[in-house]
Amino acid sequence: MKTMNMMIVGVGGQGTLLASKLLGRMLMSKGFDVKVSEVHGMSQRGGSVVTYVRWGDKVYSPIIDKGQADIILSFELLEAARWTEYLKPDGRIITNTQQINPMPVITGAAEYPQGLEEKMIAAGIRLDAVDALSLAEQAGSSKAVNIVLMGRLSKWFDFSEEEWLKAVEESVPPKFLKMNLKAFRLGRNG
Repeated sequence: MKTMNMMIVGVGGQGTLLASKLLGRMLMSKGFDVKVSEVHGMSQRGGSVVTYVRWGDKVYSPIIDKGQADIILSFELLEAARWTEYLKPDGRIITNTQQINPMPVITGAAEYPQGLEEKMIAAGIRLDAVDALSLAEQAGSSKAVNIVLMGRLSKWFDFSEEEWLKAVEESVPPKFLKMNLKAFRLGRNG
């Protein structure tokens, strides 16, 4: 199998690291060699967070260069747009439609860009946009956005829903399992 490349992008505190660990666990259970590399910006201050996930028969490096990502999983709309140059021409972006104002917008030095979904589609990007925040709240907590997005991501893999649910079960604390399983299913079926 050729090596597959995925970037998980978002804002600090959104659960991108749990998502990358869940995905890594899932891929390893299927026998793939998996490399994960976390690259943090100002994650504790709401800054950009990026995780690279690469898998295949043999993976030598966790780093993904521009134009190499098969999938970008984005937890925030501006982050999806920010990383488009890393996407392969036939790649796909799966994004939460939620908008979180970056510091320049908060301070009034800039405005949040409008029409990002339309601009990405006009640029030829295969975009799967979902309101993951609303689905997470429907599941019981706004903090379940990451699991909603993992559910959405699972639609683009050939692994069974049961295999994904097992990975969720192994990745989240037992007291939050029921809510996270609901969040996963809402993302997958929403």
